[in-house]
Order: sequence, then structure tokens, then C-alpha cells
Amino acid sequence: MKKTFLIPVIVAIIMLALIIFALVSNKNGSKNSFIDITDFDKCISRGFAIVESYPRKCQTPDGRIFTEDIGNELEKMNLIRIETPRPNQVVKSPLIIRGQARGLWFFEASFPVKLFDANNNLIATAVAQTKEDWMTENFVSFEAELNFSISEKQKGLLVLEKDNPSGLPTHADQLRVPVVLEKTGRKVMLYYYNPELDKDESGNVLCSRKGLVGVERLIPVTKTPIQDTIKLLLQGALSEDERKQGITTEYPLEGFSLKGASLRDGILTLEFEDLKNRSGGGSCRVGILWFQIEATAKQFPEVKSVRFLPEELFQP
Repeated sequence: MKKTFLIPVIVAIIMLALIIFALVSNKNGSKNSFIDITDFDKCISRGFAIVESYPRKCQTPDGRIFTEDIGNELEKMNLIRIETPRPNQVVKSPLIIRGQARGLWFFEASFPVKLFDANNNLIATAVAQTKEDWMTENFVSFEAELNFSISEKQKGLLVLEKDNPSGLPTHADQLRVPVVLEKTGRKVMLYYYNPELDKDESGNVLCSRKGLVGVERLIPVTKTPIQDTIKLLLQGALSEDERKQGITTEYPLEGFSLKGASLRDGILTLEFEDLKNRSGGGSCRVGILWFQIEATAKQFPEVKSVRFLPEELFQP
């Protein structure tokens, strides 16, 4: 009888121990499963409770609370207010910025605006302007447009700076607005030169279009893609890998810039400014400078031929 009585007791003790062990394991496991949650974005991505305050808050089952990053909007509300884009809004190029700021935020009716990518690289700048009387302590409206291009969706930071003509740190101020940058841009080709691809059988450089090499770039979506592409070509920004491949360019040329462009009946007229007369030189050199711009422009199907102004440009 005693053995018969002891068996159920032992079984009950074992089951109770297993239940306690399971509860403790689940509790520890729950804690460990939240270790990777370190910010608001990760918290909401796991579907945890959100407190609809401003800024919003997200709480994990283990009691930790994460607050949404809205920049310093609340701190600057008495100086500058942004209507669009709102903090953490997904934006794309062209980005229209609107809001109100007190007159002291402006100088000559404007102030600078900057856009940074996820790696804190400056990717676009603009000037916000007002059409109202800015010589006041009251709020006046402003507007700006930013054009940018990025190859993948990522976080960004929009910075609206108080205009500070004095340059003194004590007069500096800024509104910081976190945003999400949508992948945007238009792929274009910039044509540079590789002399190794432009030689005759004796190894002499021919200085011909045969040596032109296209490199792919991403430009913002704007109303002036041809001008934007030519201006990018003139910057001469080759990557280290492209230079190792033998691709070269004499751009940028000091004092040489594109002033304007017009397209009519397939003829693209490009007007340049050459303050230092850097577009002249030997026939080989000026020919290559010419060919790079011409080939870059003609990638656009609406461009059939290219004309340069003033006409004395690229003369040997």
C-alpha cells in the first residue's frame, strides 16, 4: 500500500518540477528574444504596442520603452515650423519643402536647406525663400525644392538652417527633420576617354571618338536632364576603379562652366563660360574635350547634333 501511495506522489512532484522549469525557461527565453530590439523602428517592426503620443512610443513585453525620433521639431516650434515633409515621412525627388518661420530665421528673405543620406553625406542643397515681408518677428511662410538621387531606400536627414551672415556660432541654429529617402534617379552615361583604346597599329594615339568610354551615373529627376548630365560630366568625378581601368579626363577645367542650353529641331545649343580660356589647346586635346560633351549629349534621343557657343570654344 505504501509503495502504491508513493508512486502518484513522486509523479506529481516530477510534473510540478517540469512545469516550474518550463515557466522559468519561457520567461528567460522571452527576455532573450527582445535583446535585438534597440530602437523605436525595431520595436514597431515586431508589432509591439504603440502609444499614440507625439512623438510615438513603443513598448516591448519586457517593459522597455522606445521613443520615435522626430528630430528637434518640438524644441524649435517657437522659431520654425515645417508642414511638409513631416518627420519620418517617405520622400522622393523632387522634394517640396513648406512651412513657416519667424522673420529672424531669414536673411534677405531666404535661408539654406540641406539634405543628408544615411551615411551623413550631403546629397542636396537648396535655398528656402519667402515672398512675404521677412523683416518681422512674426511667422512668415517659406518654400524650397530639393533634387536628389539615391540608389536605394534609406534614412535621411533634412536640415533647415537659420541664415547666419555673421558666421558666429552663437547666431547659428537649425531644424533637423528625419525622413526616409525613396530610391529615385535617372541613369545616364558620361563619356570620358581611354587613350589605350584609341591607338593605331603602331601604337600612336589617334585622338578620335574610338577612345570614348561611357560610365554610368544616377542623376536627380528634374525638368532639365540634359543640362544636369552635361554639368555632371564637367565635374570630372571619376572613381578610383575607373581610373585604374585607364579612363581619363581633363575636366573640370578652371573657369569653364555651362551657362545654358536650348533644344530646337534636334539641334542642342550649349552655351559655356570659359573665364580662363581653358578650352583651347592642341587639336588632339580640344577634339577629345569636344567629343566627350557631344557623345554625352547625344545619348538623349531627341538630340541629333550639338552646337557650342561661343563658337571660338574648343579651337586648336
